[in-house]
Amino acid sequence: MGEAGKIRVFCVDDHPLLHEGLAIVIRNQPDLRLVAEASNGREAIQRFREQIPDVTLMDLRLPDMSGIDAMIAIRSEFPEARVIILTTFAGDVEIQRALEAGARAYVLKSMPPKELVDVIRQVHAGKKRIPPEIAAHLAEHYSDEALTGREVEVLQQIAGGNRNRDIAEKLFITEETVKVHIKHIMEKLSASDRTQAVAIAVRRGIIQL
Repeated sequence: MGEAGKIRVFCVDDHPLLHEGLAIVIRNQPDLRLVAEASNGREAIQRFREQIPDVTLMDLRLPDMSGIDAMIAIRSEFPEARVIILTTFAGDVEIQRALEAGARAYVLKSMPPKELVDVIRQVHAGKKRIPPEIAAHLAEHYSDEALTGREVEVLQQIAGGNRNRDIAEKLFITEETVKVHIKHIMEKLSASDRTQAVAIAVRRGIIQL
């Protein structure tokens, strides 16, 4: 197959080992060509403009910004961009945000290379792809009531080890209001205490530690 007919792939990841592994997998495919690599969000946006690849593999966690934010920036300039989000992490809130922002696929880094290559081909062909384990995770929380922006802020303060009084001062609200927010957070996350609420929120990608 001539170079012109190959699927041009762009890889964005800041882990050298994974980066290297992905590069080898892609180079070993007769119909794929690795055209660019980047290790942070700003570089990803710049390289995308230079190469306009067919398919982009985007790590969810980049050193300077979320891979989802980098994807949103790219898609605001190039609405046709086909992006696959790669992650070690199956938090339903992040999956939902990635898909709403236009990701064509969301795959775990533990996926066998052969399957990942298939996903690249499917996305290039215009299909979307969500692995069954991720779809199940999404479905599990689909009907859950989302936390408000303020509740997420309160939860982040709790995760930082702050007491109600500290949280009230930092967010310029009363201690009573903090207690009401915490009550709602517990109910929405089905948590029995503050520690469990933080653990659930981290697992689901609502907050990052």
